[in-house]
Amino acid sequence: MADFAVSTDPAVQRQLDRLAALSPGADILGLERITRLLARVGDPHLRLPPVFHVAGTNGKGSTCAFLRAAIEAAGLTAHVYSSPHLVRFNERIRIAGRLIEDAALAPLLAEVLDAGGDIGASFFEVTTAAAFLAFARTPADACIIEVGLGGRLDATNVIPAPAVTGIAQLGIDHQSFLGDTLLDIAGEKAGIAKRGVPLVTLQYPEPVAARIADVAAAAGAPLYRKAQEWSLAELHDGIAYRDAQGMVAAPAPALVGKHQRTNLALAIAMLRHQRALSLPLAALQAASRGARWPARMQRLAPGPLTGLLPEGSTIWLDGGHNEAAAAAVSAALAEQLRGARVWLVLGMLANKDMAGLLGPFAALAEGLIAVPVPGHEHHAPEAIAAHATAIGIPQVATAPDVSAAVRQAATLGGPGPVRLLVLGSLYLAGTVLQANDELPD
Repeated sequence: MADFAVSTDPAVQRQLDRLAALSPGADILGLERITRLLARVGDPHLRLPPVFHVAGTNGKGSTCAFLRAAIEAAGLTAHVYSSPHLVRFNERIRIAGRLIEDAALAPLLAEVLDAGGDIGASFFEVTTAAAFLAFARTPADACIIEVGLGGRLDATNVIPAPAVTGIAQLGIDHQSFLGDTLLDIAGEKAGIAKRGVPLVTLQYPEPVAARIADVAAAAGAPLYRKAQEWSLAELHDGIAYRDAQGMVAAPAPALVGKHQRTNLALAIAMLRHQRALSLPLAALQAASRGARWPARMQRLAPGPLTGLLPEGSTIWLDGGHNEAAAAAVSAALAEQLRGARVWLVLGMLANKDMAGLLGPFAALAEGLIAVPVPGHEHHAPEAIAAHATAIGIPQVATAPDVSAAVRQAATLGGPGPVRLLVLGSLYLAGTVLQANDELPD
């Protein structure tokens, strides 16, 4: 089924089944199909509230979460479009602060499929059209749009005049679509730049920064770069953001990891360099503690899955699936563990870099249990286990699913509390949240 989307609501499931049958069943880039599809449903993308458009390899979802938290802290409302979902398709479409209800989702998908079922649009393109249609019909003060894949040819890039655009951390991922080098990927991500629309970025290696600057200049987009037009100082208990308008001091984010301070600063920079909304300083500061973003260094609550481990144990969950994410997550985890070691439960899609993801955890891992990713082509658990052994992880095993892996970790980890991290795929993360009765809301 397309993107492994399922629903417990029969009406929604009927439309997801239709979508799976009509779509090509794979990611495809380009704006021709989405443009035709949107035209058939009245071009809703031309009637959205002020749009905050965010691209990046890692961190774009967290940046969107900080944007939403700031906007809502100001007493305003925001639509949010993000991907992929973790457990329920509804997570992709948040209307004025609330996840779309099944009763609204089913007819919305039906309307888009009825109008454009012959176009051959992809799963993501149909989802994008449905989200834009929902957003255009419900009042809100802002619209936060996360790029799905790349930027230049991503279906979300039909928005002609966002309030501001932003690019989060860059890394090597989706090479078959975006190119094999960081320069190629940067050029694709920067393709969201629009004439006269501020483009806010982080600090990148000089060749990468130059490539983004060239794309922005060609588009006519003013560029606001970390360490040039704005800056971030990381403090012991928070951050100090500064730009031409002055300083914003904010507490450390509730989201775990020093990398989240950078994502928070990017969100603040985007808000400070747009003119569609006016937010008080207090709202920018409140975003730090108010943002929530599941499966990003999330410590699982007590539930059926955590209950499989000895008392005092912890399970961390992260959907990271590339080398850049692994570097950030391993650093965040090392900070949390304060010298202790961790058991890894790892499942990865077949098109992801197993060696790049595992490398940063080699010195941190007490053991690893490899699992499949249900419903998707994935690295064989035996292959993951073999590589883990090759890089020196002491104890290695495989399991048929995450629950079995947690049980194994409880046994292999010896007496006392077990520290465990599940990572490698957002799809796998969804199965973990479901197993622990911890649905995103």
